[in-house]
Parts: sequence; structure tokens; C-alpha cells
Amino acid sequence: MKSKGVRLYGAYDIRLEEFDLPEIRDDEILVRVMSDSICMSTYKLLVQGRAHRRCPPDVDTRPVLIGHEFAGDIVKVGRKWQNEFRPGEKFAQQPALNYKGSLASPGYSYPFFGGACTYCVVPPEVMELGYLLHYEGESYFEASLGEPMSCIVGGYYGNYHTNKVDHRHSIGIKAGGRVLIMGGCGPMGLGAIEYPLVLENKPALIVVTDLSDERIARARRFISEEEAARRGVRLVYINPLHCEDEFSTLMDLTGGMGYDDIFVFNAIRALAEMGDRLLGYDGCMNFFSGPTSREFSATINLYNCHYSSTHILGTTGGNTADLKEAIQLASEGKIRPAVMVTHVGGMDSIAETTRNLPGIPGGKKLAYTQFDMPMTAIDDFRRKGEENPLFTRLADCCDAHGGLWNSEAEQILFRHFGVPAAGAAPC
Repeated sequence: MKSKGVRLYGAYDIRLEEFDLPEIRDDEILVRVMSDSICMSTYKLLVQGRAHRRCPPDVDTRPVLIGHEFAGDIVKVGRKWQNEFRPGEKFAQQPALNYKGSLASPGYSYPFFGGACTYCVVPPEVMELGYLLHYEGESYFEASLGEPMSCIVGGYYGNYHTNKVDHRHSIGIKAGGRVLIMGGCGPMGLGAIEYPLVLENKPALIVVTDLSDERIARARRFISEEEAARRGVRLVYINPLHCEDEFSTLMDLTGGMGYDDIFVFNAIRALAEMGDRLLGYDGCMNFFSGPTSREFSATINLYNCHYSSTHILGTTGGNTADLKEAIQLASEGKIRPAVMVTHVGGMDSIAETTRNLPGIPGGKKLAYTQFDMPMTAIDDFRRKGEENPLFTRLADCCDAHGGLWNSEAEQILFRHFGVPAAGAAPC
């Protein structure tokens, strides 16, 4: 059958094109992709091409589908999996396969398995691993955003603390501790602010830094200091550009004790080095942002590492348990993945958006692959509605949800473009 999608041929070479999908085998599943959120990791793949560790060397002659944060419907099930999956049900998926030591992943490595397409074929290793998930949520976009949210969940589980009694590590952030999220008002940072507010071992203090007053204002709009206080957490937003001395300002918030857990959300050397300086006793710094350059490095204080038990790690991706937790919390309304989304578009917007991703302001760019629509900022819906009533309806719907993208708005798009999908009633 025919599919349409965005495929990578090499560095800076992605193309929207139609292609033939092979007939599925008995151990494969055919799916219809409904939503795919665009990740900065895909931009890094675009920049590096075949030099990327997950990209196959023959990508120029056997192009791969991009996109790994996707969800949709199961269309056809191979004989091997017919007792486990059925046509018509929704799916979510865990893209970090690590199958038998391989780095192959959807959106990086497969010619017929990725999110930036109308239809794709799920290979058998995904089901063998249990990484094709039954999804009963209302919206597709929340299942797509389950993947980036699972990275955040995995990051919080990745941190650890030590003790001098039995040398066993305590997994996760320190309960009642002090958390610093550096460069934290981008899309992933917003998820990292909201997630610890629902933890049993929630911190007492969360400090978030960002160099943009606009991004801080948006973060404060959706995750306010007052809301955090109602959940028992002191939340502080700081723009270091307004500080006479960034180190002193941030350290003073801890009473001079330093931070128990630090997350670095931008691959900037000075940011990582500042985080290292701000660690308290037994503090753990998670270098969360993946750098593009393999030569990226920074200076750390090994004196503190030895005498103050500070430690540094990096996490990338989340496991299936993290993904299930993220989806469950979203379905219960305890976290709102929609805080990440600032732009919405269609299939024809994916390639251009990916090419220009670092230069497009805002947070997550969410693409629906079953129709064409320019990538449009939610904040621009009202103005766009002066020429197209569709955007007025979307603006009204988002306003009714506090300015956030939502399942009702998703359904408005599906009905407008004639895409059959189950879902919620309109606003």
C-alpha cells in the first residue's frame, strides 16, 4: 500500500514523499499514524546524517523515516500477534528499543517504521520487547507526548544519592530536598517542573532558570508559584541575566547548602559548570541535554566529588515503565503534557519545521500526519481566525482550556479535515 512521509537521505536531506509499504509479514503490524511531536533529537539526526550513531550507513540509498514521538491506530495485525492486538485499537509506543544491543530505533534507523508518515510497519522486535502499548486515552497527542514525558520521568529516576552506612544508593531525587532545573522553561523543562509536584518524594524547593523572560512568563502562566505552594513545594523562577551574581543568587536560595538535585536542560558548557559549583553535599547533577558535538566537555570540581560526594550522570530516554507512568499520570489529569505544546501543524509542515527547529520559538511542535496544515503557533490562532474560521474555533477551544492544546481541539481538526477518529465531543 501507499504511504506518505518524511524520509532522511543524509545530513540536511529530508524529503516529504510518497512510497510503497511492503505487505506485512506474520510477525509485523500495520499502523496508521495520527500524531507525531517533533523532537530536537530529530534535528540532531538531520544535522549529523549517517554520522549519527542510530543512522544506518546506507541511508542515502535506503532512506529512513524520521519521527519517534508518535501514536495512532492499529490497522492490520500479522498472524503471530492476533491474540494480543486487534485492528481499530489505539497504540502508543516506546521508541528506545535497545534490541539485543542494537541502537536501531524508529525515527532514526528504519525505512518503514517512524512517526512522520501516514502509515508504517511495526517490526517484530517491538512486540517482542513489549514496546507496542495498548492505549485507551482520549487524545492521540498525549500518547505522542508520552515519550518525551517518559524521558523526564526516567531522568528523575536516574538521579541517586549515597550513604556512608551500607553504600546502597537511594534511587530518585532527595525527598524534601532542593532541586535546580537549569535552562528549564523550554518544552522539556516545563514537564520537568510539573512532574515532581505529583511525586511522593517531592522536593521542598524547585528553582528554575531561563534566559528568556518570555519563556519564564509562559512557564509561570501554566505552572505558577501559587499552584506549587498548594502542593507543598516552593517554586522560584529566575532569569540569571537579571542577577548581579548568578551563583550567589542561586546559592542563597538554599541557605548556602547547595542543591541536592540539578538538571541541566541545555548543552552549554558554562551552564554545566555552574551546576557543578551549585551542588550540595551528596548532590547529583543530571546532564539531561544531549549535545550535538561528540567533543563536548566541561570542567568539574573533583575536590568536591571526593570530599562532598557530588556526582554527575546523564540520562537519555525513558524505559517502558516510565512511559506507562507518564501516560497514566496524563490520563488521570495529574500532569499535563499539553504544557509542552506551542505549535500545531500537519504533514506538510514537518520537514520545514524540523529543518528550522532551533530557530522557531516556543515549545513542542505537534504534527498531525493525516492532513496538511501549516505549523501554527497556538498564540496565533485568534489572528489566523480573521481569515480562516477553523482557527477561531481552535482559539476558542484552547481558551476554554487555559490556553493549552487539548483533545477537543484535536477532534475539531479531525472533523474539519475529514479524518475518522474516535474522541471527545467538541467545545
